[in-house]
Amino acid sequence: MPERPSSIGTINTALRLDDLVANRTMSREVAETLRRIGRDRRSFAVLAVPRLAGKSTVLRAILAERPPTSPVMTLAEDGQDIDELVKKSTGGYLVIPEITQSAAMPGYIWGDDVRRIFKAAKTGVSLAATLHADGPEDAFTQICQGCGVPDADASKIAFSVHLRSIGRWEEPTRRVVQAVHAIEGVKGGTPKLRLLHQWDERRDEFVSATGDAASGRAGPA
Repeated sequence: MPERPSSIGTINTALRLDDLVANRTMSREVAETLRRIGRDRRSFAVLAVPRLAGKSTVLRAILAERPPTSPVMTLAEDGQDIDELVKKSTGGYLVIPEITQSAAMPGYIWGDDVRRIFKAAKTGVSLAATLHADGPEDAFTQICQGCGVPDADASKIAFSVHLRSIGRWEEPTRRVVQAVHAIEGVKGGTPKLRLLHQWDERRDEFVSATGDAASGRAGPA
């Protein structure tokens, strides 16, 4: 059975972005980008292929950066009525714990429920979700082709954060942010991507979109 994700309600005591810089999950520059996403209440998705890659941890760390008055409503944790959750999340975030065909845990949804949430999320409601996906193209294939979300609704996701687990997935020795992309629209189920940050495995450096090292060696300076 999949590991039950920690409650989104624990975001005030969970690892913060600075903690994830200190443990070499990301650079300070990556953290600053993710901090702006949360503070600006932009919609985002956190992606990784294996379990235990840190998707919920990074999602909570971004949500912790939102304005203090911005609400966070989580599907299943805060109820199942999508219309009511959308209403209560106005000015903040509506969280989908995972978009997946496996309904192994509360809040794990697919198909019609995903379409309903993306359609119902109007101006003032930001979305945050996790997926088991090997990059943003795979994620949008699942969202658009798998769940039938129209391009216009899928375009509400403005950023993707792709994580990688190092070592055996059951006991990873490290987790890293492999890439951060801005999503500049979706056409035919394919996202238009703009790379912001990526991890250079050979040099163990986080690199900015300009090709310059964003922070030198990974970890605190």
